[in-house]
Amino acid sequence: MWRKRLAEAETWLVRGVILGGESAPLRSAPADRARVDVRWAVLMGMRHPAAVDWTDPVRGAAEPTPPSTALAHAEAAYRAALRAAAELAVHGTAADLLAASPHGPGNGYAPCAATAIPRLRDELATLELALEESEHEEAVRRRWAATRGGG
Repeated sequence: MWRKRLAEAETWLVRGVILGGESAPLRSAPADRARVDVRWAVLMGMRHPAAVDWTDPVRGAAEPTPPSTALAHAEAAYRAALRAAAELAVHGTAADLLAASPHGPGNGYAPCAATAIPRLRDELATLELALEESEHEEAVRRRWAATRGGG
């Protein structure tokens, strides 16, 4: 799900940059940041992350809004992608904790662990790589925008 959301966000970002210029995303980004809180639960004596509580950033009244609807869609799509990434991370961590618990693989949970845990670990690794690439791309965009805007 997060891959789909990320691809959608990147498509909207490209459209927004074409319409508003390279610096448009930086000029219209809210100063506030999103907040992610992880709720924990206990199942069969094992404490594990259970869910993600997400709070969207709030744009101040004096802050500029995105100059195009494409950037507004990109902003919403990136928020959805980050929510999906956070949920995947929670589930990946829960799977790791299950695998390491005394109630994990080899103690009656092997069928679930044999299929779900490796798949979740692979998805988590892919997610971490995609987030790393996205952060790198954003840093490059910011540097490029800063040199274009200051030149």
